[in-house]
Amino acid sequence: MKRIDNRMLMIFLILISGIGLIASCVHKNEVLPASASTAVIITHGSRIHLPGLAGDTTKWKFDKVHSAVNWSTPFQAVGAPLTGKFNQFGIADISSAQMQNYVTAAQPLADTSWSFYENQPKKIHFSGYVQINQVNTGEPGRDQGCLVSTLGTSAIVAGTQNLTVSNIALIKTTSVDFDPLSNDYLATFNFTWLGKMGAPVTESIVGRLTYVPAAVTGTHKEFGLVLKFQINCRHYGVTSTNVADIIAIEVHANFNNQ
Repeated sequence: MKRIDNRMLMIFLILISGIGLIASCVHKNEVLPASASTAVIITHGSRIHLPGLAGDTTKWKFDKVHSAVNWSTPFQAVGAPLTGKFNQFGIADISSAQMQNYVTAAQPLADTSWSFYENQPKKIHFSGYVQINQVNTGEPGRDQGCLVSTLGTSAIVAGTQNLTVSNIALIKTTSVDFDPLSNDYLATFNFTWLGKMGAPVTESIVGRLTYVPAAVTGTHKEFGLVLKFQINCRHYGVTSTNVADIIAIEVHANFNNQ
């Protein structure tokens, strides 16, 4: 009886093996599913943001209070980075006649020199400035002392916005294109700064522009733009070895529809 059971078990195992072999043969010529793609998925919507006056919720206003212009550079070219920001800046295309002192604590010029078209980069443009003597590292001795002299400007005058040629650095786009490798944009712009030279120097620079889509925040909407780029400060007469040649700059610009 036991021998018969063993024979039955053997026959059963042979049948199961045969079924598995047949199944593998049936599927051997089928195409295997493609592996998951690791490529960046690039999508651009059709959102358009244009500057306008306060109270017009269809247009957008520069939200300076929630914006920033930050910089960093290695200390003495080898140490941990020196970091800081500029307290006063704006989005305006400044003419020669407008390069003067303004007795005001508010924005001296309208921040309306920009436009953003998510799916039409050729229509994107912006112009802006920073006041060099408004640098802020959190260390008063550095901000009002060695750093001001290093950058070739003058000390702050209370209650005055200094937009003179010796105290502003300017950017103005010449073209904007899609970045072929991401959802970002490549912005080409002229960077102009006197520094410690006898006359302002203008260089063409390419930066990375990132769009942060609009979202509701409380009672209004807000969208953002981030611009990252680098300059070589030696091209502008800065010789101090306390800072490295390359200074990285990161602009965080927010806009609301209030």
